[in-house]
Amino acid sequence: MTKIPSRSETIREFTAAGGDIAAVLPIHYPRALFRAFNLLPVEVWGPPKADRSQGSAHIQNYVCSIVHQSLSFIKQGGLDTVKCICVPHTCDSLQGLGSLLIDFVPESQAILTIYLPRAQRQSDHEFLANEFRKLSGKLSDLTGIPLDESQLMQQILQEESANKILDELYQNKYRLELNDSEFYTLIRSQEFLPAEKFSSIAKEILAKPGRHKSAKYPLILSGIVPEPMALFQILNDLDAEIVEDDFACCGRRRYKHGVSEDPFTRMAESILSSPADSTRGHSIKERADILIKKVKDTKAKGVLFYDINFCEPELFDLPILKKTLKEEGIPSLALLTDISDPVNHQMQTRMEAFLELLD
Repeated sequence: MTKIPSRSETIREFTAAGGDIAAVLPIHYPRALFRAFNLLPVEVWGPPKADRSQGSAHIQNYVCSIVHQSLSFIKQGGLDTVKCICVPHTCDSLQGLGSLLIDFVPESQAILTIYLPRAQRQSDHEFLANEFRKLSGKLSDLTGIPLDESQLMQQILQEESANKILDELYQNKYRLELNDSEFYTLIRSQEFLPAEKFSSIAKEILAKPGRHKSAKYPLILSGIVPEPMALFQILNDLDAEIVEDDFACCGRRRYKHGVSEDPFTRMAESILSSPADSTRGHSIKERADILIKKVKDTKAKGVLFYDINFCEPELFDLPILKKTLKEEGIPSLALLTDISDPVNHQMQTRMEAFLELLD
């Protein structure tokens, strides 16, 4: 497989060229807008290996591990060198984290927030476009770089090209000589790679189809983030394969292109085109319909829900999603974990038992 630069290598290369880093919490945000101000958005999904103890002193135990790990990482100095930290209002827990950071982080490091609408009406497009305009003003003040709308549009087109290539990767997964771990390592590299670098690597891989061996148990995987990534190797060892996903960090960010000539409206159009997402206010029926369609299109044998403990948006949907899938004759299994936890023996046993039921 083509070598993918690490997160730290990417950061060093970008800053050595005169750019700065913006740390961004999950999930939806305008990548192109940051790049227009010479900021590379690097996503923070925990990280899983951070010492959770410092965050736990300020956050209730029933808040998800992404928030716990992120606050701990920040308090331990993990983001001291970034120019700003951006916290989208993905859920109540992340909104609370944004408020905490304003108190904990020194004034020299900007804390930026984005409020995302929970519907897809024209007014929601206008609201989000205005949110991006406000964010643009803050980024301009922060960097001292005036907004150049033509440069912003170039960055938007570059991100749209990367999103198109992301879609091609999904459509061609069946013919790529990549196991699930390699495939999702590539997909998730979009969390930190510049769009042009991601596109270059993905094109190179797409140009080299291999001999893809189908597994006995094709599955759909749903959740927020597949941590630990060892999950994929464990499933492959059980002769299972992920043929599609409904992960917030992956499949739910297969954005369509915007059409407006106004760059802020165009970015809003793209983000609001995302597939049904519990954090974006889509109905459970919309999510169920997408999962059922994925199962039928890929001939998957079942759906594995791999969710984070205390993730309210996901866990509110889960009982009805499972019930709806059962009514359609689609088996499903729900596993709950924290991003810092390994896939333990009990979870492996449950996965094995689930796969045996699919025979």
